[in-house]
Amino acid sequence: MPESAPESSTADEAGQPDRVNQPDQASQPSRARPGGLGQGPGRLLVLLYGVFTVAAASRSVYQLAAQYHEAPLAYILSAVSAVVYAFITVSLVRGGEGARKAAFVCCAAELLGVLTIGTWTLADPSAFPDQTVWSDYGMGYLFIPIFLPVTGLIWLRKARQD
Repeated sequence: MPESAPESSTADEAGQPDRVNQPDQASQPSRARPGGLGQGPGRLLVLLYGVFTVAAASRSVYQLAAQYHEAPLAYILSAVSAVVYAFITVSLVRGGEGARKAAFVCCAAELLGVLTIGTWTLADPSAFPDQTVWSDYGMGYLFIPIFLPVTGLIWLRKARQD
């Protein structure tokens, strides 16, 4: 029995598939995941939150394991910030309306944490014998911890409107 071409495609005289009836992959717009929060400028947020997750987590794991007795509150707060950063990172990558809402709540909580801890470290420095990620509004991290949640909240609000 001779093999025949599939019914859905035709061939030209040279035996090449006829592409007239087939959609051209290159001409179709790429389909982003619906609600992809990590698209466009959101990619920078994903990158920054990912870096801060690793930085805060590695720092706090070491400090909790090796120096816990020196400043337990500061080290626990750094670990909490790492968890918040990780949750926001995953939410941004995951996308969708539920993840956007969760990331929005976490960014708001992060901003509240940065403002609270930043003010507390300035008002009562003796309460924190060592720095946290959010000490002095993130001064040890070039103030990125204060700008990151603000930027995240703006991006997430914009993503809701799109």
